[in-house]
Amino acid sequence: MSPSSFPAPGAVPEAIAARLRELGPGFNLPEVQALYAPLLQAQPREGVVRHEDLAYGGHGRHRLDVFAPAGAGAGAAAPVLVWFHGGGFIRGSRQARANVGWWGARQGFVTVLPDYRLAPESRWPSGPQDVAAVWGWLQVHIESLGGDPRRIVLAGESAGAAHVAAATLWRRFQPPGWQPAGAALLSGPYNARLEGLARTQFGVETPDPRNEAYFGQDPADWDAASLVDHIDAAPLPLWISFAERDLLQMQVQAGELFARLVSRHGFAPELRLLREHNHFSAGHSFNTADETVSAPLADFVRRCTAAAGS
Repeated sequence: MSPSSFPAPGAVPEAIAARLRELGPGFNLPEVQALYAPLLQAQPREGVVRHEDLAYGGHGRHRLDVFAPAGAGAGAAAPVLVWFHGGGFIRGSRQARANVGWWGARQGFVTVLPDYRLAPESRWPSGPQDVAAVWGWLQVHIESLGGDPRRIVLAGESAGAAHVAAATLWRRFQPPGWQPAGAALLSGPYNARLEGLARTQFGVETPDPRNEAYFGQDPADWDAASLVDHIDAAPLPLWISFAERDLLQMQVQAGELFARLVSRHGFAPELRLLREHNHFSAGHSFNTADETVSAPLADFVRRCTAAAGS
């Protein structure tokens, strides 16, 4: 799929944009949560059926929620969007991204929100392994919930984007029959070695409570887990995005992944700058009046799944 020329609709509401400018690019998750809380409290939920706490594996974190359009399964199976939350490999939950579930179902997608195992209990490569496990569960169960197992788009933000990228771009993690219609990566880290060696430039503390918990402290382990050096999958429709006020290391790694895919592996990803947003605000904006991220992503999912169904 060639890079998209579709502009994001409208703009981030000025009151929100002004506050995001004030917050800047640092770690400001609590402030972003407070900023979007009134909008998410009033978010629309009508026309959606929610199936909660379904097990896709044996670990306590192997649970997912499915948000389906009301009436899904009565006619043709719907496209499927799977969203893996962020949390720096050590935190996060599907419940924190219920807004994506409500939004996706209202767009006509059967939307799946999984949890996955977290560090330090579970280390690399537990993330892409869990993405593959969710894929396997979907092949067996999603049709009964109204979704089409042949038209699945995988998406993730931050650590979730790293897990989706590894599963999608590294064949060792892909089970038989693996064929997603596309993948969307929002503000993810894709080069553990780079983050480990450029902590001063990126302003990352040492020890790194995020990467070391998941990838370990040995540079040889960082090398083994750095996705950009191990890409071997065939090209597929791919969205890579980063925020205008993103954490610096995420901006650099989005550009590096895009460059490697285009120059070495025959991909033509869509590359998107999420204007006015920071690392945490893009995911919070779904199912609110701020459609600067959600509208173009919905378009991407529709194009991917239409091509897969043709």
